[in-house]
Amino acid sequence: MDIAQHLAATLKTQRQARGWSLSKLAENTGVSKAMLGQIERNESSPTVATLWKIATGLNVPFSVFITPSEGGAFDPQQQAMVITPVFPWDPELCFDHLSIHLAPGALSESTPHEKGVIEHVVVIDGVLDMCVNGEWQSLSTGSGLRFAGDLPHAYRNSSGTTVHFHSLIHYPKEKAAR
Repeated sequence: MDIAQHLAATLKTQRQARGWSLSKLAENTGVSKAMLGQIERNESSPTVATLWKIATGLNVPFSVFITPSEGGAFDPQQQAMVITPVFPWDPELCFDHLSIHLAPGALSESTPHEKGVIEHVVVIDGVLDMCVNGEWQSLSTGSGLRFAGDLPHAYRNSSGTTVHFHSLIHYPKEKAAR
């Protein structure tokens, strides 16, 4: 199953497990009913920002919707951002650990996560511009930033080379009860 099929099936399963209609899902996520239907039918691929909205609205970890790409190398000509789980959702420890490649010139704006989420970003290679609650700063290889993930935040690659970073997202303990 490719990632688009996995995403479509997972979204439908998550929605149906709650007994929600597409209208109820749209209300809880802020994503249009039409777009959600297209994603469920595998007719549309959501942006990373849209996927974050869906995960937040369903109160599930982001990694629920993504699977590691099998043998495929990151191609910045094809994808602005590639997210691969290092350690997928752990209900006991309440975290996602993601490896992220951001193409040159790419910008990814994240909607605030649920209250109490803490995010840790560590740059593996390159220079990453981070904006947290309207304040931009640059992080270089080996440096990191810990911040409240329930604030607006964004990731930007202003350089001419791909930046690679890890994001550890720690959810409040209540998340484990999902």
